[in-house]
Amino acid sequence: MKQSLQLKISQSLTMTPQLQQAIKLLQLSSLDLQSEIQQALDSNPLLDSEQGDDATFDGLGEQDSKRDAEDNSERTLLDASETETSDKINSDKIDSDLSIDTQWEDWGYTSTSSGNRNSEESSQFEYQGETSESLRDQLQFQIDMLRLSEVDRAIATILIDSIDERGYMNASIEDIVEMFREEKDDLLDTSEDIDIVEEDEVEAVLHLLQSFEPAGIAARDLQECLSLQLDRLEKQTVEVELAKAIVGQEFKNLSSRNYRQIMKSMGVNEEQLKRAVEVIQSLDPRPGNQLTQNTAEYVIPDVFVAKNSKGEWTVELNNSVAPKLTINENYAALIKRADNSPQNQYLKNNLQDAKWFIKSLQSRNETLLKVAACIVKKQEGFLEYGEEAMKPMVLNDVAEEVEMHESTISRVTTQKYMHTPRGIFELKYFFSSHVGTTAGGECSSTAIRAVIKKLIAAENQQKPLSDSKLANLLKEQGIKVARRTVAKYREAMSIPPSNERKKLI
Repeated sequence: MKQSLQLKISQSLTMTPQLQQAIKLLQLSSLDLQSEIQQALDSNPLLDSEQGDDATFDGLGEQDSKRDAEDNSERTLLDASETETSDKINSDKIDSDLSIDTQWEDWGYTSTSSGNRNSEESSQFEYQGETSESLRDQLQFQIDMLRLSEVDRAIATILIDSIDERGYMNASIEDIVEMFREEKDDLLDTSEDIDIVEEDEVEAVLHLLQSFEPAGIAARDLQECLSLQLDRLEKQTVEVELAKAIVGQEFKNLSSRNYRQIMKSMGVNEEQLKRAVEVIQSLDPRPGNQLTQNTAEYVIPDVFVAKNSKGEWTVELNNSVAPKLTINENYAALIKRADNSPQNQYLKNNLQDAKWFIKSLQSRNETLLKVAACIVKKQEGFLEYGEEAMKPMVLNDVAEEVEMHESTISRVTTQKYMHTPRGIFELKYFFSSHVGTTAGGECSSTAIRAVIKKLIAAENQQKPLSDSKLANLLKEQGIKVARRTVAKYREAMSIPPSNERKKLI
């Protein structure tokens, strides 16, 4: 082959450091952004915050002295914070070292309604839109890792839907069989005619679920939950074997703390019983909580939404999230254009970095404001009337409106929060899937949750509405959803099933 030189023109997109910085700032939360700005202020002398605009600069020594004083003040606050944290850790350690005799005040498992968290007495400005992975999702992930028949996979799906947030099975084997008969058309894709499954087949799939992590999941009561965890302990010692026997044969006496009767029935002394009880107390009576994130979260809104005097919804940035940054004119005045000394080059480089940082921060604010305004425009119904008026919306809808890529919209809406008259919501909260209606339209999943909550609030507490009944009532309103979908939405709102909502009065 003959070699030759050719001139070729091509275009390529290069991720410059400035572009990487702009993307990084775009996806930071407000707290992370504050940390990033503080780091930039500490490392770049050409960058200054608005708080320093009124300061006088008699010389570089005075400015450096001021920065040293601020650093010393920050160190003092940091040392105080570390001391308080250390004291709290020591206090927590002391509490954990105390006797465990006070744990599990009642050995018998009593079901507590989780619906109280939806009380109207709670603050309307509480953080609303959680997007973390649920217990059901993690159990379904473990199912997907197994090779199961279509029927067994359908049974497993129904069983998982019947597990509450604590990790307990709320439905009986007979109920699962009945649910399979009602939902087989939605769950099975095969053309094979399967009218019913046997109870022993459901039992087999249930035992499979009970082998999942965490230990004790899918138990039907506290006794079974403890037994499952004892069977999974790595060291099967004498104390563990005695604990198994106590849970299996003397659970009633254990619940009532009738230790004398247990010692008499099991033929053990007080020391042996104490070691066995310590093993039992080390177990988790609510294994589902290990996969449920209930940590409190405090957020700072990035944008404020309010209605002006003309009745129009307006969006404003929260300027308190980050200070206004400027160029330090005192240092900038020292730069000499024709000077190539290391000191002058250092100031030039920092000046360029400071300008790019301010420009990237302004770009972030403009993009955030544009996306938030688009969301408010599309979800005015929610702001006016509440969740029932929420419209289905996906990332592509906003991307086309603001002429940006979906990945950019995803970065802007992640860990960014909007303060509205109805509460504080993550921007991702306003995006939801849709369900078809009998009229041929679409209804968002958020609106369906609101309707379910409204129906349950108005139900007869002596005869609460089952998930199947709720599905029928939604169908009457033109919303086509399956019972499993209703159960999923209900549990997402921490509303207990009908049997736990029933009251005598």
